[in-house]
Amino acid sequence: MQCRLLRGLALLTLLCMGLLSLRYHSSLSPQGVQEPPGLSPPSPLSPELRLHDVFIAVKTTRTFHRSRLELLLDTWVSRTREQTFVFTDSPDEGLQERLGSHLMVTNCSAEHSHPALSCKMAAEFDTFLASGLRWFCHVDDDNYVNPRALLRLLKTFPQTRDVYLGRPSLNRPIRASEPRPHNRTRQVQFWFATGGAGFCINRKLALKMAPWASGSRFVETSALIRLPDDCTVGYIVECKLRGHLQPSPLFHSHLETLQLLGAAQLPEQVTLSYGVFEGKLNVIKLQGPFSPEEDPSRFRSLHCLLYPDTPWCPLMAR
Repeated sequence: MQCRLLRGLALLTLLCMGLLSLRYHSSLSPQGVQEPPGLSPPSPLSPELRLHDVFIAVKTTRTFHRSRLELLLDTWVSRTREQTFVFTDSPDEGLQERLGSHLMVTNCSAEHSHPALSCKMAAEFDTFLASGLRWFCHVDDDNYVNPRALLRLLKTFPQTRDVYLGRPSLNRPIRASEPRPHNRTRQVQFWFATGGAGFCINRKLALKMAPWASGSRFVETSALIRLPDDCTVGYIVECKLRGHLQPSPLFHSHLETLQLLGAAQLPEQVTLSYGVFEGKLNVIKLQGPFSPEEDPSRFRSLHCLLYPDTPWCPLMAR
C-alpha cells in the first residue's frame, strides 16, 4: 500500500510540472522566445517606397548635350538630382561640373544604331544592378519626368510582383526571328515599352533578366534578334521570362499627338516629350508662362506649373 501511495504522489508531481510548463510556454512567441513587454512583432510589409529608391537613367549623346540635356538639368532633374544618372558617349566638362559622379561616360559609339543604343542600355542596366535600388526607370533626353506622378504610380505595385511598366508604341505585338540550334529559326511575338516614352522595371524582375541583360549579354541578345534596345527589353521579359508588359497611358513620347492632353491632365502624367512628328512640331498645349518662342518644348512652362517656387519661374507662375 505504501508503494501505491508513493507512485500516486509521483504521478501528481509530474502532472503539476506539466501544467506549469504548459503555462510558461503559452506566454512565449511562436518561435519560443519570450517577447519583451511593449514590443510588437516586426511588420511583414516592406518599407514604403520613396523617391530615393528609384534609379532614373537618361540616355543621350554629345550632339544633344546643349540643345536637350541642359533643359532637363534646369527643369525636372533639378528635383531628382540624387536619383538621376546621365549616360552619354563623350566627356563634357560643363556637364561634369553640374552632375559630378552622376555623369556616366560609356565606351559606346555616338551613332544612332542598334549596337550603340544597346551598349548604352547595357551600361544603364549594370549601373542600376550595382546601385541596389528598388526601381530602374529609363528615359530619353527629350522626356520630362514628373517625379511626383512617377512615385505615385510605382507605389501601386507590390514588391512581390515582377513589374515591367511603360507604353507600347504599336497597337500589336512585334514579331522577331529567334535563332535556334541546327540553323533553324523560330518566330516569336511580344509587347515592348517604347524607350521614347520611358519605362520602369522593378529590381525583382531585373535580377531575373541578368542572364540576358547584364554585361555584354544585352548587346548580344539585341544582335541575336536584330532589334533595338527597347525591343530587346520586351523580348527578354516576355519571351525568356514569360513575363508581361504592364501598359500605362501615363507615359508619352513625341510619336503621339501630345496636344490632345488637356492642361488639367498634365500634372498626372509620368513622362512627357516633344519633337517633330509628321513634319510638325509636336508639343503639349500649355498657356504660358513662357511664350512658344521662349520655350518651344514647353518644358519650362510645364515645370513652372508643377513647381511654381522655382527661382527662374515668373512671379505670375508663383
